Amino acid sequence: MTEESETKPARVVVADDQTVVREGIVMLLGLLPGIEVVGAAGDGDEAVRLVGKLNPDVVLMDLRMPRCDGVEATRRIRAEHPGTQVVVLTTFGDDESLFPALRAGARGYLTKDAGGDEIVRAVQSVLSGDAGLSPGVQRRLLEHLSAPEPEPPAPVGPPDGLTAREIEVLVLIAGGLSNQEIARQLQVSTATVKTHINNMFTKTGLNDRAQAVLYAFRKGLVPPPVG
Repeated sequence: MTEESETKPARVVVADDQTVVREGIVMLLGLLPGIEVVGAAGDGDEAVRLVGKLNPDVVLMDLRMPRCDGVEATRRIRAEHPGTQVVVLTTFGDDESLFPALRAGARGYLTKDAGGDEIVRAVQSVLSGDAGLSPGVQRRLLEHLSAPEPEPPAPVGPPDGLTAREIEVLVLIAGGLSNQEIARQLQVSTATVKTHINNMFTKTGLNDRAQAVLYAFRKGLVPPPVG
């Protein structure tokens, strides 16, 4: 923090849809050093409007609010008024609340059991460019970051071990081409085409070209006929 920011109180807007809670937070902040409450909002839309009007340093943002919730309000404030930081102050400390709020641009996250000193520290931290996170939230983040990455799904190979060339022949069979036509298109001999077909039949257990066409449809190698 600069020397000026240390002597000048942080200008704060409080956003919470519950009147009693909102007024209680405002009253508490009024007793804390280094904080000046300049406005209070009952929902996210009003919070965004007040930020545009008052240009506060920090918004203490509840998450569950009508019309425009805290996550959306945070996203709008950070996009439209990047000079204003957001510290979430909410009842909810679960991952479903925490991570969307942080992704939306909140730099701090406290639950409503936080004491006055903790709120002051969070406000000072975000104004100095740091994160204002409660110890419990920090632990959740560390646990999330240290959790092992899920195993990627095994790549799906060609059905029944067919080679790329055998699949190519199968697709052409499904397209109604004869062995001679397939040979001309692939620029190979008819004998080579027959070898590919025999290998394909052995691998798939198919007996004739009609079964091969149905197989190609079932495996998604060719689109089913229309009509």
